Amino acid sequence: MTVSKPRKRVIFLVIAFCALFAIVANFFVFLGLTGADIRSQISRIPLPRLTRKPWHSDEKIEGPYEPRDAHPISLLMAEADKKWAAYEISRSTTFRQTVSKYRRKYGRHPPPGFKEWYQFARKKNVHNIDDFEQIMDDLRPFWAIEPKALRNLAANMWRDDKNGVAGIHIRDKKIVKMTNKSWRSETLVTLIEKFVEHLPDLDIAMNRLDQPRVVVPWDDMQAHLKKELETRRTPPNSKAEWSMGLSDLLNVTSDEEPANKEDPEWFPAHGKQYMETAKIACPPESHARNDKLPKTDAEATYKNPLGGIIKNFNLSSDLCTAGPEIQDLHGFLYSGSTIIPTKRLVPIFGECKVNINSDILFPANMYWKHDERYDYDEKHDNFAWEYKQDSMIWRGVTSGGTQTQDNWKKMHRQRLVQLANSTEMRDRAVRILTEQPEQEGVFENLRHWHPADFAANYTDVGFTETMSCVPDCSFYDTVFDMKPQSAFAEQFKQKFLVDVDGHSFSGRWHAFLESK
Repeated sequence: MTVSKPRKRVIFLVIAFCALFAIVANFFVFLGLTGADIRSQISRIPLPRLTRKPWHSDEKIEGPYEPRDAHPISLLMAEADKKWAAYEISRSTTFRQTVSKYRRKYGRHPPPGFKEWYQFARKKNVHNIDDFEQIMDDLRPFWAIEPKALRNLAANMWRDDKNGVAGIHIRDKKIVKMTNKSWRSETLVTLIEKFVEHLPDLDIAMNRLDQPRVVVPWDDMQAHLKKELETRRTPPNSKAEWSMGLSDLLNVTSDEEPANKEDPEWFPAHGKQYMETAKIACPPESHARNDKLPKTDAEATYKNPLGGIIKNFNLSSDLCTAGPEIQDLHGFLYSGSTIIPTKRLVPIFGECKVNINSDILFPANMYWKHDERYDYDEKHDNFAWEYKQDSMIWRGVTSGGTQTQDNWKKMHRQRLVQLANSTEMRDRAVRILTEQPEQEGVFENLRHWHPADFAANYTDVGFTETMSCVPDCSFYDTVFDMKPQSAFAEQFKQKFLVDVDGHSFSGRWHAFLESK
């Protein structure tokens, strides 16, 4: 494929990391037990009626999901089922279809090595062979940047170790050097070694920190995306091969800093409210940048008025929409522990981000590392879902943000533990959604319900250890009683598992998804 040399370097990023793993994006659980309305006599909250067994059962499901009532969750399930059916129909079944769809959808030829990747993916039974949405979205704006500058940044961002960037350097189809390495880059190397023979010479910059890095101002990003769109083309006489002899790669035989080193423009923002940095990436008319937009208008875009149930997850986790309301309710947003961002679009790979970040995602190393604490093992999950205990469990440490005696109530994990504490909720009243007694299948908001007994009978939530406090965590001694750790074998006995991110991605997310 004959594409200008600069462009081939960027295209590599599109597929090299898609070749072996599916992109994972999993972010923030925003706790929502707020409000103050519900009947106190209700002791059990009914689930939406099902017309068939849960998908976890051995029964094979045919046909679309058809709800029998108007519960918001039932309706959302039906909507999701339709979207999934459309997604399934869109899958390519042959190599020719896959290539044709790639060109049609992205306006470019597939990168070098695409055929080999396709054969590998088929061998590994990849479900959807042409779903590149995440990686293509991440890489789109980089087409607007001079490739020489991208190579320079990728080669040199590791040099100042206090900025938290590691480097992985590939020459002659081998990983020849690691710079400012950490457990994250060392783990990623063990994966890249599996397919390094297919890669060109390149330098990879990787985030060593727990939290994301790149926040590009809205107007700059729109200019980048406009330019990317203008560069799309599929020349008929192109060749699928990498460029050779590119300049500005790292001199792997010398540690001398080049005179022309590009400045990534990092700046420290530890312990500051993240929305101060994040809102510049939002459109001018968004809630994050428009103080006159009422909270109710913003919430209406992603919440159902019945029960406050989330109807649009993407908008509910969009900081431009929900950020102003949740900035004091989440540790990362209120007092992030490792925030060193840049407003410049730099090519850095990371394991997690929120919607306003422009880091290049790759699946978290913990899923490749196979830590026994987080790996799913079927022998620990013995019961079908309908036979599990009708309760919810969560265990974790007090991570998620920099905590002090004055701010710990702003942290999301701490909020969860308090909301599930029957003593803490003893004098609290909240609002829930329940079925009308006189009309089956019709639901309404009920008010002034006291959740203390429900929390005591149906939740098992608590911290196992304190950490990330300034100057120390002694202030927790009179706040929380620590609970023993709970192995997956115990957690999987419960019907409901809550996953709440700490400082970064969730190591147990995959295991929870695999469970029954």
